[in-house]
Amino acid sequence: MSALLFSTRRDFLAHSLQSAGVLTIGFHLPSNVLAQTPAAKRTSLDFNEVDGYFSIHADGRITLYCGKVDLGQGIRIAIPQMAAEELGIDVAKIQMIDGDTALTPNQGPTAGSSGIMRGGVQIRQAAATARQALIAMAATQLNIPVDSLDAIDGEVRPIGGGKGIAFQDLIGHQQFKLKIDNKAKLRNPNTYRYVGQGLPRPDVPAKVTGTHVYIQDFSLPGMLHARVIRPQNVGSRLISVDESSIKGFGNARVVRIEDFLAVVADDEWDAQRASVALKTQWSKEKNLVGNTGVRDWMRKGPFESTETLMKKGDIQQGFSQSTQRIQASYYWPVQSHASMGPSCSVADLSDGQQAIVWSASQATHRLRGIIARLMGIPNEKVRVIYMDGAGCYGMNGHDDASLDAALISKAIGKPVRVQWTRQDEHQWDPKGPPQLIDIEGGISAEGKIAAWKTVMFIPKATAQLPNIPLLGPQSAGINQPMGISTGLISQNGNPPYSTPHVEVSANWLKEAPLRPSNIRAPGKVANCFAVESFTDELSHLAGVDPLEFRLQGLSDARGIEIIQRTAKLIDWKKRTTLVAKRSGTRLKGRGMAYMHYKGNETYVGVAMEVVVNTQTGVIQVKRLACAHDCGLIINPDGTKAQVEGNLLQTLSRTLHEEVKFDLSQVTSSNWVNYPILTFHEVPELLIDLINRPYEPPLGAGEAAATPIPAALANAVFDACGLRMRTAPFTPQQFKMDWSKI
Repeated sequence: MSALLFSTRRDFLAHSLQSAGVLTIGFHLPSNVLAQTPAAKRTSLDFNEVDGYFSIHADGRITLYCGKVDLGQGIRIAIPQMAAEELGIDVAKIQMIDGDTALTPNQGPTAGSSGIMRGGVQIRQAAATARQALIAMAATQLNIPVDSLDAIDGEVRPIGGGKGIAFQDLIGHQQFKLKIDNKAKLRNPNTYRYVGQGLPRPDVPAKVTGTHVYIQDFSLPGMLHARVIRPQNVGSRLISVDESSIKGFGNARVVRIEDFLAVVADDEWDAQRASVALKTQWSKEKNLVGNTGVRDWMRKGPFESTETLMKKGDIQQGFSQSTQRIQASYYWPVQSHASMGPSCSVADLSDGQQAIVWSASQATHRLRGIIARLMGIPNEKVRVIYMDGAGCYGMNGHDDASLDAALISKAIGKPVRVQWTRQDEHQWDPKGPPQLIDIEGGISAEGKIAAWKTVMFIPKATAQLPNIPLLGPQSAGINQPMGISTGLISQNGNPPYSTPHVEVSANWLKEAPLRPSNIRAPGKVANCFAVESFTDELSHLAGVDPLEFRLQGLSDARGIEIIQRTAKLIDWKKRTTLVAKRSGTRLKGRGMAYMHYKGNETYVGVAMEVVVNTQTGVIQVKRLACAHDCGLIINPDGTKAQVEGNLLQTLSRTLHEEVKFDLSQVTSSNWVNYPILTFHEVPELLIDLINRPYEPPLGAGEAAATPIPAALANAVFDACGLRMRTAPFTPQQFKMDWSKI
C-alpha cells in the first residue's frame, strides 16, 4: 500500500469524493456489529414527544430510548426505575437504549450531574403522560371512569379489582402521538415500588466477569487500526515524514492531511510499532508559559474583561465597620482527566457520503453535528453510537479520537479504529483550567462576617461554542469554531452564609495555558476550596468554633441539617482554643466544609480526620464523612457509589494531581509524573444520604466532589496550624509552606 499524503484539506476532500464507492441509502451494518439494535421501528426522535422515549411491544416489553448516556453513574437502572414507577410496569420489562443518535432523542450532553435531574425527569414526565393516555384508552374500552382505573404491572385495571387490559393490547402497533404533558400527575411517593430501591445495575455482571464490550473491544469486519502521531511540542507544524521508515511493519502506511499525521495497518500491533518507528520532522515551537509561571501569567493577563458577578451592600462600608480584616489567595492548578482507559473510537466513512461512529463521548448528539459539519456530510447521514469507555466527567479525549478516526476513515475509504496511548491521553486530552482566587474579609464586633470580597482570575469560556476545538481537524486545516470551553467556573464564588456586604468579580482571561475543557464540577471545586477555606480562616479570626460559625450564618434549613449531620458523622469536637503552629511529627486534626451546589441544587457537607507528618509532609486522611441531600433518591446504592467515587477522585485531585508542562510541551505524560490516589490512601468513608421523596431529584455526583479540598485544608490547619492555599497538597508543597510559618 502506498501512503496517502494530502498537502491541503481541499486535496483530502477531493480524494474522499473521488474514492467514494456506490452511494448506499441508510446505514448498512452486519447485525453482529451494532452496539444497540432497536426493538421497534422508530417513528419519532422528538424529545417533546412520548414516542421519542418509549416503544411498547407485542409481548408487553418496553424499550426506553434515552438521550443521556451511562458513563458509569448507573442511569441504566435508575432511569428505568423512574419510568417503571410512572408507567406502572415491572422494571425488569424495560430495556434502555442510550446515546444512539439514530434511536434516541437529543437530551443534550450528559454533564453536570444532569442524567437524572434533567434526562430522567423528562422521561418520568413522558411516562406519566403515557400512563395517563393508556388509562384513558382503557376507560373507553371498559366503560369505567378514568378515576377508577390505574396502571399496575403492565396493564390498566379497576382500582377496586377486576379484569384489566394489557398495555400492548391498548396501544397495539400504534404510536401515542402525544406531546409530553408537563402537568400529567406523578405518582404519590407513598406508593413507590421501584423508586428508592437499591436495584442492581444491569451492566455489572458482564463488567465483573470481563465479558462487557467497551469501545476498546469493539471491531468491524475489514477494519484497519490506526495511530495518530502528534508532535512533542504544542502547536508544532509537520515539516517532513519518511514513509520508508515503516517498511517491514506488515501493511502499514502513512496518512497525512496537512499537519495531521497517522499510520494505519491491518493489525493493531503493526500500527503501534509503525507509529513509534516513523521518522518525522516537526517545527520546534515554544508557545507555553510553563506550569511554574501560570500564577504570575494569570495576574498579568491578557484579559477579556472584568465583570462584577455579585454585589450586595457597600463593600467599603463593610470593611470600615469590621473590627478585624484578613485576606488570602488560593490557587488551583491545571489538571488532566487522567482517564484510566485511553480514548478510543471506531469510524466508518467508507463511501465519504455517510458516517457511522462508535464513541464513548458523553455528548453523542453534539458529536454527530460536529462530524457532519467538519466532514462535509449532511447531519441526517451521520450516526453516532455510544459505547462504554473511560469516564469523561467533563470531556477527555473521546471526541478527539472520534474525529481522528473519522478523518482517517474518510481518507482511506475503510472503517478505522483509533486507539490513543497512555502518553496521548496525558499529553493531549483537554485540561481542567487553572483558577486563582483572592478573598478579603472582615469580622464584626459580634464575631460574624461583616464584609466579603472575592476576585477571580479565570479563563473566559467562549459563549455558545458548539464544541471544544478538536486536535485532528485543527491539524488537518479544517475550519472549526475556535475558542475555549471551561464550563461555568465562576459559580459558588460567593459565601453561602449571611453577609451584609458582598462583592464577587471575575478577571476574565482571554486564553488558558493549555487547551481547556470542562472537568468534574468545573470551577466549583476550586471556588469551594477558596470560599470554605476562607470561612474557616474567618472563624479562627473571630475565635468561634468552625461548626458554630457556619451554623450562625445559615438560614437554609436543609443546609443547617447537612452541616449538623456532617458533624455527627465525624464526631466533631468543639474547638475551644485558637490553633497555632504545633510541634511534633504526627499531628491529628479535623476539618469541615459545606456546599450548596450552584446555590440551587444538591446540599453537601464533608468532614475529615487527618494525620499530618510534619517531617515528611505526607497528609493521611483517616476518615472522610459526607452528608448528602440530593432530594428524591432514585437508587440509594447507585447514589452512594457516585458519592464515594466523587469523594475519592477529588481527594486524588487535591493531594496529587497537577499537569506539569514547560515552555513547549506537557511533561506529565504517565502515571509516574501524574500520580493519582492509591489503594492504601483510601480512608474510611462515612456516608449519610438524606432522602426527600417529595423534593425533585437532583444531581448526586458532582456536588459531592466540591467540599473535599477545603475540608482537607481545614483539617490540616486544625492538626498543625498551617493554612494550605495551593493545590495539590503534595509533600513538597507542604514542606515549602511549613517552612514559612
